[in-house]
Amino acid sequence: MALPSGTRLGPYEIVSPLGAGGMGEVYRARDTRLGRDVAVKVLPEHLAATPEVRARFEREARTISSLNHPHICTLFDVGHEGDTDFLVMELVEGETLATRLAKGALPLEQALKLGAEIADALDRAHRAGVVHRDLKPGNVMLTKSGAKLLDFGLARATGMAGPGGGSGMTIAALTQSPTVSQPLTAEGTIVGTFQYMAPEQLEGREADARCDIWALGATLYEMTTGRKAFAGKSQASLISAIMSSEPPPISTIVPMSPPAFDRLVRACLAKDPDERIQTAHDVRLQLDWIRDAGSQAGVPAPVAAKRKSRERIACVLAAVGLAAAAVSLFALLSRPSVIDPIVAEISPPEGTGLGPYWSWIGLSPDGRTVAFAAADSVGPSVWVRPLGSEAARVLPDTRDAGWAMFWSYDGRTVAYFSGDGKLRKVAIDGGSPVTLCNAKAGRGGAWNRDGAIVFAPAAEGPLLRVSAGGGEATPVTTLDSARHETSHRFPCFLPDGDHFLYVALPPGPNGWDTYVGSLKSKTAKKVLTAGSAAVFAEPGYLLFAREGRIMAQRFDTGRLELTGDAAAIGNAPEYSDMDAEPVVSASRTGHLIVLQSESPQTRLQWLDRSGAARGAIPLPPGPWAVRRLSPDGRRAGVLNGTDIWIVDVERSMPTRFAPTMSTEASLVWSPDGRQMAFVSKQTGRSEVYAGSADGAGEPELVPTTDAQFKYVMDWSPDGRHLVFMAVDPSTAQDIWILPMSGERKPEPYLRSAYAENAARVSPDGRWLAYQSTESGDVEIYVQSFPRPGHKVRVSSDGGAQPIWSRGGTELLYTRGNTLMSVPIEAGDEFRPGAPRPLFAPPDGVTGGDVSADGERFLVSAAAEAPRRDIRLFLNWAAALAP
Repeated sequence: MALPSGTRLGPYEIVSPLGAGGMGEVYRARDTRLGRDVAVKVLPEHLAATPEVRARFEREARTISSLNHPHICTLFDVGHEGDTDFLVMELVEGETLATRLAKGALPLEQALKLGAEIADALDRAHRAGVVHRDLKPGNVMLTKSGAKLLDFGLARATGMAGPGGGSGMTIAALTQSPTVSQPLTAEGTIVGTFQYMAPEQLEGREADARCDIWALGATLYEMTTGRKAFAGKSQASLISAIMSSEPPPISTIVPMSPPAFDRLVRACLAKDPDERIQTAHDVRLQLDWIRDAGSQAGVPAPVAAKRKSRERIACVLAAVGLAAAAVSLFALLSRPSVIDPIVAEISPPEGTGLGPYWSWIGLSPDGRTVAFAAADSVGPSVWVRPLGSEAARVLPDTRDAGWAMFWSYDGRTVAYFSGDGKLRKVAIDGGSPVTLCNAKAGRGGAWNRDGAIVFAPAAEGPLLRVSAGGGEATPVTTLDSARHETSHRFPCFLPDGDHFLYVALPPGPNGWDTYVGSLKSKTAKKVLTAGSAAVFAEPGYLLFAREGRIMAQRFDTGRLELTGDAAAIGNAPEYSDMDAEPVVSASRTGHLIVLQSESPQTRLQWLDRSGAARGAIPLPPGPWAVRRLSPDGRRAGVLNGTDIWIVDVERSMPTRFAPTMSTEASLVWSPDGRQMAFVSKQTGRSEVYAGSADGAGEPELVPTTDAQFKYVMDWSPDGRHLVFMAVDPSTAQDIWILPMSGERKPEPYLRSAYAENAARVSPDGRWLAYQSTESGDVEIYVQSFPRPGHKVRVSSDGGAQPIWSRGGTELLYTRGNTLMSVPIEAGDEFRPGAPRPLFAPPDGVTGGDVSADGERFLVSAAAEAPRRDIRLFLNWAAALAP
């Protein structure tokens, strides 16, 4: 029975019906708390009593909520009102791809772009263990921001689905779009769905992610030709066509289509799934290459025959790792006649993982060797990988590598910032590292032909200059107070060896500003505003990020000005705390590398005081990161990617709370658990916001300081003070308190020459535990609160991240990889006992908070290692040639 307008399902008020299918009715509704329109999907009453269907409905919720991706419809909430179960999803505005294709084929450029977005969304789902099983134009919405996939998880196996794990006819009835106003007829639905079903689905065999690859191939074919890949006058003839015939080549219908695209679609539509392209990731790589190659890939079929061999090499290399193509790559590097852009991937050595920062990789000036930081179980080291070799090798005595690295002009030496605060260099053909100067936490460097090194020694301050032989470092840029600059970073020399690019912080509303500086003068010229620092690359381009793409634009090195228009050459790495880092490293030979990363899948795990696992909170796969348990211990504030979620730990139910644009955002609960304060980078700066924990209303900005970097750390038990950390160029990390009433004027609590961080207020509100570098190492201290005074050092051999037990009788902190416990004697004075180790968390465990009784710890446990690969582009500029 349809729900009438005005019906309330929790806070959601039904406005009008949108469509109906076998697994539910979809309505436009109004979220009365947040004042936004949403799509509500309701499980019909006549099916709600079926246990299999109800379980299916719950699986749908978990499936959709795990797929946090810009091209997948977002799940907002799950609810139950009376006897009605419902999902609350993003209301996707636009038209379906099916509706658009009824008007004719898409332009090739648009088809390639949308196809890459669909493939990227499928790749994200497949990595999470989710197969769509009913991808078709009717389940793709075209919006202002690109393609949006609908009904993920709706084609999973149910008791009704028949053989093949969801391959039967009933699948068609499960996948009505929440924006389709009229349901399809039974006949139309079956035929429409069959036309995108892989042969193994039609045969009733178990279907895996490769059936989505088939459907994507059929969709790509239809997008570019305006015709369905397979057709039939009846179900039988349609099935026969899918099982035994091949569609006409795209080039016979669209003569100017690139041959590489025709081959890609045919590879997606291979009858045998083992002969098909195996991953959506590879499809996206191919589509990006074809799109970015422009006219170089757009040669009509008659001409393409002359380039058949070369096209085949490009296609193969784009789909395999560098390890299997090292000999071919070496030949290509030595063959100047190759003009097509070629893409390959470099995986880290077995047993290691690449560092999380893009500046931890560097391509040598001659384009023949990659240097990168890779960590094993002990820590990160500098590795080098000649592109003509299948193996990387570690450089001796570089285990303290960190932050960033860059090459000497002659390509014989790698400079890197060490974890102990030094700038070092090491020859790649042997020898021990040599210390050049102090650098607390380097943010990039550059080395010119005359042996001058320009580098950023820390997160704050100007660029410095030092000789490649070492010595005293001196400022080479000046922070502009009129622009409120706090930091200059990531320098890159131009060909003359005098001028260099650098990026200034903080960012403006449109991104980071890149300037040109000079060794001979401290004057600077602004040349660019973008989503990252810019890199100079031969033959005469600046490379930078903008709106998720790597852009290239001509640069006149004489006038120090950009010329012409910017053109996209590929996708920028997955967004994180970019920190203004460059997104590529370029050689002088026309090659470049990009670090491609993907957030690891984690689960929320309980550990006891011995470190043993004591159950998990069953959530959909995702990069869940525990931040803080609520005061009553019934909810947890966690990050999933760059969004804050509130997880009901008793019901295992996650609810999206707020975006942060940061994978390292901090959050705290108010003492009564009704509010949450957090840090977000929505404006490009770290700002503190506070909002109702039940999702009512929008979070509001909490005015603090002008510091570029801030982290909220605690909310005092009496609710009177918010404690946060702010970075100051002259005093490093400082602890501030913000009164939550009256004028709400922030006051410094600890502002010294040392770095103070990770502050936590004791349960009685009388003491503040924090970490500080006052002793020369990071140690735990406790001072009186809210005014500093009586101070006690708690740790003696290293300590970080203090946490009070809820009763205030124990202080916990980490020392290396071990959780330490310090008993606290009750009284008017703070009297700590001797620290003792509790346990070393298992591998892959990070972050966490302690339960109210102090007996359990909620942590993030990695379900798999994070995926990070280096992507190599050869002759990338060929696609930009006129």
